[in-house]
Amino acid sequence: MKKSFLKRLAAAALAGVFSVALLAGCGGEKSGSSSGGSGKPVAQTQQAPKSGEKMKINFPTASASGALYAVGAAICNNWNQTVPTVNAASQASAGGIENLGMVSDGEAQVSIAISSNVYQCMNGTEGFTDHAYKDIKAVAGLYLNPNQVVATDKSGINTLTDVKGKHFAVASAGSSVYNECMTHFTAAGLKFPDDINAEFINFTGASDMLQNGTIDGAWIMSGAPASAVSQALTSKCHLIDIDDKVISELQSKYPWYVKYTIPAGTYPNQEKDVKTSAIKMVMFCRGDLPEEVVYQMTKSFWEHIDELGASQKNLKGLKPADAVKDIAGIPLHKGAEKYYKEIGVL
Repeated sequence: MKKSFLKRLAAAALAGVFSVALLAGCGGEKSGSSSGGSGKPVAQTQQAPKSGEKMKINFPTASASGALYAVGAAICNNWNQTVPTVNAASQASAGGIENLGMVSDGEAQVSIAISSNVYQCMNGTEGFTDHAYKDIKAVAGLYLNPNQVVATDKSGINTLTDVKGKHFAVASAGSSVYNECMTHFTAAGLKFPDDINAEFINFTGASDMLQNGTIDGAWIMSGAPASAVSQALTSKCHLIDIDDKVISELQSKYPWYVKYTIPAGTYPNQEKDVKTSAIKMVMFCRGDLPEEVVYQMTKSFWEHIDELGASQKNLKGLKPADAVKDIAGIPLHKGAEKYYKEIGVL
């Protein structure tokens, strides 16, 4: 992914994500264009594989310690075994925003990100004002990805406002997690990042620092249970609730937030339910991928969802009927749409 794009994202994030309030009804616009914000093509059109050939599907995920990395690897393995026309390979990445940039630029064909970032990429808002990709399409809405705020027991942090003045890991500027920190802390009344002694590291590094007691807390966004959170909660740390008022304020401005409960016992030493916010993960692709290829990948994914769920907890219990819901108005790829109509979901 181009460094200049990451720099633009970081700059946009530092400028603040509350500059424009997004409307829920705006996400349904469709465009056949495969161009970025400059109007220039971002990549050559993806051609259908010739007879006997396979289409390469590059599938970026997230850091190797995150749940998304294993999910992407499992999906690619399934496709390689069941879809003769594709050769899919997963890879580690910096997460959703980088994934979107890679798909937009044609460096990747399929990936996963939270629905909010996919919406912003499609519409050229927030950090994507100079790097819009209007032809992005949804393959399936997956699982809810909860925000998980971890604090050391000695920090005195029990609410978001308690983070003021504390040494807190907010992830890398411009990342999905950084933007979640910005929106939530701002909604809680803090000036972000000025009110926080911010540490700009990924959650693998944050988990190590939590265990060592060298930071007071960290923001982690991952399917539950997440290994980084599990490790932290075995080292005198705890999860904190996100107040309902904060979540309600976010829901009034953004179409993708839902209230979420992490049940007691999900993590070591977690004795009570934890209330937080979550955003649905969306598997997305380039709009110019051949219809038949996306149809076969979508069909295979859902026909093998029980097997995938047995190996990946975040995929367990997913149903096709939910795949087209709560995806922030992101249009389905024609291949995916064909499958959902075929099984009566649409």
